[in-house]
Amino acid sequence: MLATPAYDVALILNQGQRDTQEDAIAARMFDAADAGYVVIADGMGGHEAGEVASGLVVAAWREALDAELESDTLSERAAIDALPLAAMQANALISNRNEEQGDGCNMGSTLLGTLLLGQRLFWISIGDSPLYLFRDGALMQINEDHSMAPMIDAQVADGTLTEAQARSHPDRNQLTSVIMGGAIPKVDCPEDPMAVTAADILILGSDGLQTLTDDELQAVVGSHAQALAQEIAEALQQAVLAKNNPDQDNLSIAVVKLAKQ
Repeated sequence: MLATPAYDVALILNQGQRDTQEDAIAARMFDAADAGYVVIADGMGGHEAGEVASGLVVAAWREALDAELESDTLSERAAIDALPLAAMQANALISNRNEEQGDGCNMGSTLLGTLLLGQRLFWISIGDSPLYLFRDGALMQINEDHSMAPMIDAQVADGTLTEAQARSHPDRNQLTSVIMGGAIPKVDCPEDPMAVTAADILILGSDGLQTLTDDELQAVVGSHAQALAQEIAEALQQAVLAKNNPDQDNLSIAVVKLAKQ
C-alpha cells in the first residue's frame, strides 16, 4: 500500500527584473518516513557567482539531508544534526570555489532550510530569507532576519524614522550574516522544534517576496487559506508581480501545508 503524502508543497521560482537568476530552491518529501524538507538559497556576487553560490548551498543541503532521510533506519538525531552540517559543508564548498576563482572572488549565499518530521518543524537560517507561519488568521516571521532591516525598523518604533523612510532605507538589505566561506557571524537554528498543525501554513521565500509588506502577505495568504499550496504560491507571485517594481529582485516562494488526514 502506498503511503499517504504527509505534506502539500508548492515551489515557485521567478527571475523578476534581474538579468540572472541567483536564487535556488528545492524540496523533497519522504512519505514513508513522514518527513520532508524545503531549502531556499539567495546567491550574491553577480553573474556566474551568485547562481553558483546558491547552487552549491542547495547541493550541500540535499547531500546532507538525503543521506539521513533515505535511510531504512532513520535516526531523528542524525537528521536534525544534518541541518548545521549542511551549512558547514556549503560554507566549505563556497570557500573552495572562491579560492579557485581568485582575483577577489567573494560569492556568497543565504540559507533557509526547513525540516519537517511529522508535525515538528526544525529550521536553520543564515541571512535574510524569511520563514513565515500563518496561524489563526495572522502571519508572523518566525526566523531571525540577519540584515540591517530589524535595526532600521527599531528606529521607527523610537520615532527616529518614518515607516516609509525605513522601507526605502539604502542599508535595509545589507546582510549581517551570510555563507561566504569564512566565519558565519549569526546562525538561527533552534534546538527545540515548533509544533505545526494542518491548520497552519508555512511560507518560505527569498527577500524578493518582501516586495509585499507583512500586511499584504497576510491578506493574500488569508484569502487563500483553504486553497492548495500551489494556489497560495501562485497568488503570492501574482501579488508581487502586480507591484510592477522595475527593480524586482529574484523571487523564490515555497508554501507548505500538512495534508489533512
